[in-house]
Amino acid sequence: MFQPAALAAIVQRFARQSDSKRRYEQLIWYAKRLKEFPHSDKVWQNKVPGCASQVYIIATLADGRVWFQGDSDSQLTKGLVSFLIEGLSGLTPAEVLQVSPNFIQDTGLNVSLTPSRANGFYNIFKTMQQKALEHQLALSAQSLP
Repeated sequence: MFQPAALAAIVQRFARQSDSKRRYEQLIWYAKRLKEFPHSDKVWQNKVPGCASQVYIIATLADGRVWFQGDSDSQLTKGLVSFLIEGLSGLTPAEVLQVSPNFIQDTGLNVSLTPSRANGFYNIFKTMQQKALEHQLALSAQSLP
């Protein structure tokens, strides 16, 4: 499976931490880096299903590449959102769809997070892939005669 360089670098950063507390500190650091999310985009169409926290993801397409934005009302979840945005933004829709969620185990976060947060991380990832797929389908429809 495809793993983009930006995502691989973040995965390595987390994998080097053997202590759950340090992983949580890294997530808070990522949360602080997240760009401001437009309040007007906090609508049900952008809400990630299956998350205990309120999580929103939007995806825009520019020059054939997907750019994500997101937010959460939980700092740790906001860190997970930021992690995924940094790792997946700037890829083509097809590249986003080629990424396997198995990288989550490589971070070690799956053992540090509560089961509901680990499930939320997966749901955020799948929502980002779904939004990339929507852009890919729109691109395909545009290229039809």
